[in-house]
Amino acid sequence: MILTALWGIRQSSQNSSQGRSFSAREAGAALWDAKWELLIPVVALVALFTVSTTVEAAAVTATYALIVTTVIHRDLRPLKDLPRVITNCGLLVGGVLLILGVALGFTHYLVDAQIPDEMVAWATNTVKSKWLFLLGLNVVLLFVGGLVEIYAAIVVVVPLLVPIGVAFGIDPVHLGIIFLANMELGFLAPPVGLNLLLASYRFNKPIIEVTRAVFPMLVVLIFGVLVITYVPWLTTFLPRMFQ
Repeated sequence: MILTALWGIRQSSQNSSQGRSFSAREAGAALWDAKWELLIPVVALVALFTVSTTVEAAAVTATYALIVTTVIHRDLRPLKDLPRVITNCGLLVGGVLLILGVALGFTHYLVDAQIPDEMVAWATNTVKSKWLFLLGLNVVLLFVGGLVEIYAAIVVVVPLLVPIGVAFGIDPVHLGIIFLANMELGFLAPPVGLNLLLASYRFNKPIIEVTRAVFPMLVVLIFGVLVITYVPWLTTFLPRMFQ
């Protein structure tokens, strides 16, 4: 986040010759205008650690977002727009459930066919170094994140990775963070990263132009993934404090 902000300030400085430059006053005003939206992660985390289930935490977060949209900003009219939003959300959730159902069925097939056991045997006999395995894991997960929807990837890929990670002595928490970081990286990875496609559609720009614009951020994310991968204590020290 800090690197992204510094990059944005640098871009503004380069555009100062065109009459546009970075203004701390404007940046502060923009942050203040977005204060309600910036509180959404805070609400989600507080709800996650105070209510009993993640489903309830998600409901609390969604309720907060609905209140901000309808009461504070008034961008959404409850009687006229809310039924349409609920219908669109239902279609989206239905699509996700369909993907999860197919992915779960495929996962059960892989387990019944003992594919994870065979992959563990192959990986341990072929790859002798834990660190070399982690490098190959990043390459594979980057490919998966760029081509496979994240919910399906979680259901299908994670059950295959966990036994292999355990065989190489990798902490399950560390393995999970590596997986999620690579999935986030895959959202920006060309040619079919989901965030690239959404940005291209939203800003009406060619996908090549969007890819060129996000390339510096992609490099930063790749560096972050490598740090997460090869410095395990960054992801494991906090859970161990509460054990």
